[in-house]
Formats: sequence, C-alpha cells, structure tokens
Amino acid sequence: MAKGDNIGILTGGGDVPGLNSVIKSVVYRATEMGRTVIGIRKGWKGLTDMNHADTGEARLDRQLTRENTRTIDRSGGTALHTSRTNPRKVAAAKVPPHISPHQLQQLTFDGKFYDFTPIVIENLERLGIGCLVAIGGDDTLSFASVLSSHGFPVIGIPKTMDNDVHGTEYCIGFSTAITRAKDAINRQRTTLGSHERIGVFRIFGRDAGFTALYTAYITSARCLIPEVPFDLDRVSTLLMEDKHNNSSNYSLVIVSEGATWTNRAMDEYGEADAYGHRKKVDIGHALADELHRRTGEETIESDLTYDLRSGEPDAIDQIVAITYANIALDLIRGGVTGRMVGVQNGCYASAPLPASSAGARRVDVAALYSTERYRPNYTAKLGAPLLFGHT
Repeated sequence: MAKGDNIGILTGGGDVPGLNSVIKSVVYRATEMGRTVIGIRKGWKGLTDMNHADTGEARLDRQLTRENTRTIDRSGGTALHTSRTNPRKVAAAKVPPHISPHQLQQLTFDGKFYDFTPIVIENLERLGIGCLVAIGGDDTLSFASVLSSHGFPVIGIPKTMDNDVHGTEYCIGFSTAITRAKDAINRQRTTLGSHERIGVFRIFGRDAGFTALYTAYITSARCLIPEVPFDLDRVSTLLMEDKHNNSSNYSLVIVSEGATWTNRAMDEYGEADAYGHRKKVDIGHALADELHRRTGEETIESDLTYDLRSGEPDAIDQIVAITYANIALDLIRGGVTGRMVGVQNGCYASAPLPASSAGARRVDVAALYSTERYRPNYTAKLGAPLLFGHT
C-alpha cells in the first residue's frame, strides 16, 4: 500500500490561524527533499467526493508548489479549505453521484451510513500519495488514526483553538485565540465600566475549558469551564463582590460554550454533524439572563467565538506551525508514520495518533483551576513548562 512518492496534505474541521504556515512549510521542505506535494481541498470531503474525471476548478486535488504557496502564510484560514466530513459516516443521501452501485456494494453500510474508508485509500493511491499529512483537531485526527490502522502512512498535526487534543500540550490556533480574546475583553471593559454592568463573555470550548481558562489567566477574570459544573448562586455572589470592589463598578466572567451549572444541562439543538456533535444552546445568553434575574444588575453578553479563530496567526502560532510542519517532514524522511507532532513537557515531540475513543483532553482541575473562586490557579508553577501545562 501507498507506493507513491507524493506527499498529501489536508486541513479538516474548523479553521484556525496558522494553517497556511503549515501548508507552506510542508511544501518548501518537501521540495528540498525532492518530493511533490498534493493538496487535498475541503478536508476529508475531498477524499470521499473526489472524481478523477473532474478538470479545472472542479478538481479536489491540486499540486502545491513554492510559487503557489509563497504568500499564503500571510493570511489566516486555510488555502485548501476545510469541512467536517467523517469518511466512516457518509449518509446515503450524500453519496457522490459518480460512485457506482458496484462500489457501494463493496462498502460497509449500517442502514444509514456508508464507511468510505476504502474509497479514501483508493483515491490517495490513485494520486500517488505515499504519506498524508492531516491537520486537524481530535475529530479529523481520529480518522487519520483509522487510515493508519488500515496500513496507510499518515502524520498528524494538531490544530484547534480549544487546545484539547490528547498527546500534546499545544494545538495550532490556541495562542492567537487567547490573544484575540484578551484584546476584545480589554476593549469592552470601557463599556462595562461606563454602564456599570456585569459582562459575560462566551468562548469556544465544548468539552474542555483551556481557552476560557487561559484567557481568564491573563485578564484576571472569573471563568466557568465544562470540567466543573458551577453553582449559580456562588457565581452571582462572586461577581457582585468583584463589582463592588471595582472603582469602575463592573465585573466580568468568561464562560466556555460547554459549561453548565449544577443540576442543569444545557440543551442541544439542530442536526448532529458527522462526528455526532449537536450545537449547544448559548450558555452566555442563558447565564447573562440568570445573573440579571438574581442580582438585579444589567448585563452585557458578548460572543467571542468565531472572531477568535479568524485572521492571521500571532507569533507563537506561526512559530509552532512552521516547526510542526518541519518535524512532520523529518518523520516522513525517516520513514516514521502513524504519529502526531506535538508538545510534551514543554518540548516538541511526537505521539500516537489519537483514537476516536480518546475524546477531548480536559483541564487538570486540581492543578490549574480553583473550584472555590472560579479562577485559574496562579501558584505552584515552579518546575512547570513555560506555557500551557502538561498533557
């Protein structure tokens, strides 16, 4: 399997700043090694929907060169585009029209979904790809692990502003998200103070609270995270204390989208995506309403979700993106696959590709979070890595 010499690359899941730096660095390093890079458009969807008869803009693959990637690292997003496709769960209604009945008969079907893993492997082989670099979060990388288990060479690169992939302390996009959140919150302090209100800032983090926690760390704010259901009365009391102790008479709290208060789970709505996730009811709006009802104070609710993962990367994300790409190519050159590039104990490392059963990496509450004060822990840092804790 995978007799080709080309290197494939794709981006899956939500976009984050730094993806284009990975793509460009893979291309530049691969050309130095005498290897051709084939970019797969639209993530795993590109490999499930690929029709080799397509031409021009309709093609879901493109050869990447130094010339056509020279400036892509100067902007955010992903030049290859992305999707949340899960090749193991392609709905019968979404089977590409060029897939023949004979091909479908060869696939596993559970009555609702087809497993397109064999189609993905066939498309990779037809493109002459001998190793695939998959850039994504735990969902995208979980299918990379499936490919690896089928014998196809894969290297994973973790990216998500949630920073919740197992096996690494750092995912591309995390630093920029925190930087953007800090800037937005500090700008809005003037409005909170002018109107003497309680500010509620909602941040991505469905299963893990890293983004909310570290934003709170650098803004000296309270934070509510999915790992710890919070007591609404206690939060109300603390925010009123903060407000009365603030000469500008305002307070604020940062809340992960997946946070819940004690004895109440937030409802979900809409159709589940390919990985089984449904959207959660807006915890920021619900919390702001409850705080107003309990305290009588006016609240301002601000959604800091999509804005935090758009635009160009900050310096840390660009450094990590470039380094991850070059480590990935070092591994490929050495014949090592089935691994994910990452950071462990503050150092660059590689780890096994995360399986779908692993779920999200979660905050070490005992070490990093005060459940009494709903704040990050600032003590006992001697001997800890410079940034972001342990895996």
